[in-house]
Amino acid sequence: MIEPQSISEKLSTSNKPRITEITDEELMQAVCMGGRSAYQNLVKRHINSISHFAYRILKNQKDTEDITQEVFLRLWTNAQKWKPEKSKLTTWLHRIAHNLCIDYLRKHGRMQIQDSFDDEAINSPQKNEKSIDEKNSEMKLLNEAISSLPENQRSALSLCHYQGFSNKEAAAIMSISVKALESAIARARRSLREKLTTAAS
Repeated sequence: MIEPQSISEKLSTSNKPRITEITDEELMQAVCMGGRSAYQNLVKRHINSISHFAYRILKNQKDTEDITQEVFLRLWTNAQKWKPEKSKLTTWLHRIAHNLCIDYLRKHGRMQIQDSFDDEAINSPQKNEKSIDEKNSEMKLLNEAISSLPENQRSALSLCHYQGFSNKEAAAIMSISVKALESAIARARRSLREKLTTAAS
C-alpha cells in the first residue's frame, strides 16, 4: 500500500523537473482516501481519451459531455471498485463509458449526428495533396458511414482503431469474446468499404 503522505508529496511537486511520474494506481489509492488533487490529476490524464471515445459512439457534443462527466463522477464515487490486478485504469474507465453510451442509445433510440473533422485520417500522407474541401467531404462521408454502423461494430472499431486498445482489452470493455470482437471489426470494415465505394461511384 502506498503511504498517503508519499502521494501528497509527489502531487505537490509534480510540476518540478525530474519527478517520478505518479501512476494511476497511486492516484486511485489517494482518490479512495478522498484526495481531490489526485482526482483532478486523473481527470486531466484521461478526459480526452474518454470524451473522444464517447463522441465516436454518440456523435453529439452535448451527449458526449454528459457521458464524460458521468464517467468521472463514477470514478470519484466508485474508485474502490477498480481492481488494478484485473485491468488498467483506462480499460476500466472505457468500460464505464461504453456501458453508459449503450444505455443512453437504448434509452433514446437515436443519435443526433454532427459533422466532425478527423485529424488522424486527414493527416495521412496519401491525402496531403488534396484540398481542404476534398478532405472535409471525404471525412463527412466516412463519419456518416461509421455512424450508420450497428453499435457493436462502431464500438469495436473505435476501441481498436482510434483508442489503441488490443483486441483482448477491447473485448473486455465490451464484455464480449475476442472472436466476437474480431468478427464485429471485420464486418464494420467490410461495410465501410462498401458504403464508401458506393458513395464514390
